[in-house]
Amino acid sequence: MTFTGFSKKIILALVGALAVSAGALASSEGLPWDKAPNRTQDNAALQKGAELFVNYCLNCHSAAFMRYTRLTDIGLTEQQIKDKLLPPGAKFGETMKAAIDPKQAAEWFGANPPDLTVIARSRAGDKGSGADYLYTYLRTFYRDETRPTGWNNLAFPAIAMPHVLWELQGDRKAVFETKKEHGNDVHVFVGFEQSKPGTMTPAQFDDAMGDLVSYLQWMGEPIQNTRKQIGVWVLLFLAVLSYFTWRLNAAYWKDVK
Repeated sequence: MTFTGFSKKIILALVGALAVSAGALASSEGLPWDKAPNRTQDNAALQKGAELFVNYCLNCHSAAFMRYTRLTDIGLTEQQIKDKLLPPGAKFGETMKAAIDPKQAAEWFGANPPDLTVIARSRAGDKGSGADYLYTYLRTFYRDETRPTGWNNLAFPAIAMPHVLWELQGDRKAVFETKKEHGNDVHVFVGFEQSKPGTMTPAQFDDAMGDLVSYLQWMGEPIQNTRKQIGVWVLLFLAVLSYFTWRLNAAYWKDVK
């Protein structure tokens, strides 16, 4: 059986893509996830994170299981939500739908951008929590002219998503060193080289990403803090109940030989 010229081109393209992906994965192998700050009980931080989410993420990513009305739980009034966070044409009681057309997104990025409602709960791994992954991911974009979007990411090598927050963080390149491991060349990340400053300092950007990740973490389960508080009271109740049950059992059986 012989392959046509078109089939050969497809196979060569797939092999090339796999080689690029393998090299990218090798460059980030062993990259630790930074510990994300937990500000899910800080309404001011959650409000800042919600604003970043609406302004930078909601253009392409939906949060189809979160309604704008739920943002009142983090201290925002209905009028504040309408003035600052509600996109044009959206209604207060609707869910957070992306502005982009799904067909256009598939054409531009190769796939429709995923829903982010529970992204912080679904990305946990052996390196840390889902929040740790997102905190590392949002802060490790770098310029890569070999990529279609001009951007790459250390936590997600060969990513199709562009760096939408680059104006805040600035323009920078990743610096790699080539080392020999088991007879193979491995690219090891050693740091970033800033080529253009952003509107935020590195410390300010990291702080802003902490707010955004905390909002994503809260959005995945808005009632999580209440659940934990109820859990503590339930454990205390069971402890007291166990004590009285133990004493009742002792009193009941004390005369039985």
